[in-house]
Amino acid sequence: MQVYFDNAATTKIHQKVLGAMLPYLKENFGNASSIHSYGRKARVAIENARELIADFIGAIPSEIYFTSGGTEAINFIINGIAKTNFEESGKNELLTTPIEHKAVLDTHLNLTHNGFKYNFIEVNNSGSFSPTSLIKNISNNTSLVSIMHTNNEIGTINNINKISENLSEDQYLFCDAVQAFGKIEIDVKKLNVHALSGSAHKIYGPKGIGFAFVKSGTPLSPLLFGGSQERNRRGGTENTAAIVGLAEAVKIAKEEMDENYKKVTSLNNYFRNSISQVFGNKIEINGGSYTSPYIVSLTFKSEYFKNDGESLLMALDINGIAASQGSACTSGTIKPSHVIFGIGKEIDDANGTLRFSFNPQNTNAEIDYVISVLEKIGQQSKLS
Repeated sequence: MQVYFDNAATTKIHQKVLGAMLPYLKENFGNASSIHSYGRKARVAIENARELIADFIGAIPSEIYFTSGGTEAINFIINGIAKTNFEESGKNELLTTPIEHKAVLDTHLNLTHNGFKYNFIEVNNSGSFSPTSLIKNISNNTSLVSIMHTNNEIGTINNINKISENLSEDQYLFCDAVQAFGKIEIDVKKLNVHALSGSAHKIYGPKGIGFAFVKSGTPLSPLLFGGSQERNRRGGTENTAAIVGLAEAVKIAKEEMDENYKKVTSLNNYFRNSISQVFGNKIEINGGSYTSPYIVSLTFKSEYFKNDGESLLMALDINGIAASQGSACTSGTIKPSHVIFGIGKEIDDANGTLRFSFNPQNTNAEIDYVISVLEKIGQQSKLS
């Protein structure tokens, strides 16, 4: 049996998405910046997509900027707000958590070369940020707070809309919503955020396209230069076909989101109950009680198992199962995740941590097969 339980890394493109894209790869191939009919067709498609996405998250179209994906959106937002706000107010302190996506953490690190400082808001063993630590770390010099909506490795959902209560008018809140967008309701007004990132390939759209929401009036400067596209804030010819694909994926998500959520919640519960019956207290499911049903992160406790992350993944792959240890963006070398360390795990437990991420087409039969394979792997790696 072949089982794909790595949907948090990427999803299979939906046939309707592919169908919507093809005309813009073939006959409607024009450059949206051109004034002739070919260009106008592309421009109309892009602006229709912008309106659709804006409506989906409670924004206005002019607040949506298309990017090459979630990573670019994150870089664009953090750099753009931090640098522009510094020029306007002199604020140079940033806040984030130690378990954010690497695109967030590495952007913060890079900004230290430009005179910025950043501090970490503490998280608990479930991956939820500490409100006390947030308040403690905010100062008059704080410019931007960056906290993800749903953790991409352990699925923890943060209480985003409570953060802005502690920010002044010239302090900004950015939410990386890549793992939440299109899966649960995202309303930028309810969340009370100034900026938010999303990506297509997590919701059955094409790779290489995402967007940044930036609230009107928020200080922002370009990341890429060399063109007047995206209202002079993102140079480069627009990827019309991919933008159309993103819009189609959003359209499908809007129609199916509630039903998909129910299906995946059922799968999640079945997985948790089934694996607990097999392993009992020899495993720990990470993320606490408020997590996305699309993700299950579990740890084989090192007091019972001789953990080896690479061997775990290879054994699953040999049996036709796709899973991961953490973010696909840190793959290439098999090493424990910074997120797992960030929630307090020691290296031996981190080496025994796996992420399984679902889609609504997955089945209980697939879960049964995966758990049977995990049971065999567990027997082979059990400490004597």
